[in-house]
Amino acid sequence: MIQEELQKLEKLAQSASQRLLELNEENQQLKQKLAEVNLTLGKKEQEIEHFKNKIKISNIVDNRPVSPEESAEMSDLINNYIQEIDHLITYLSE
Repeated sequence: MIQEELQKLEKLAQSASQRLLELNEENQQLKQKLAEVNLTLGKKEQEIEHFKNKIKISNIVDNRPVSPEESAEMSDLINNYIQEIDHLITYLSE
């Protein structure tokens, strides 16, 4: 009787241990998938920002009215681009 109970408990422990291993593996897979999805989301957000900037630049080029906030933001963005270009020119000329 006690031997049977011990065998049942041993089987239950083995089953629980196996399930724990399966769940850990599934957890690792889900973490990897989440990291991939987050990376893709970050890329998509960058693309959206790039397209927003294109639209703002297009509005400026077409002389459409742009809000002062967008105008200041575009001015800062253009200044940053100019600074990056200057750094690249300096680097390439060395």
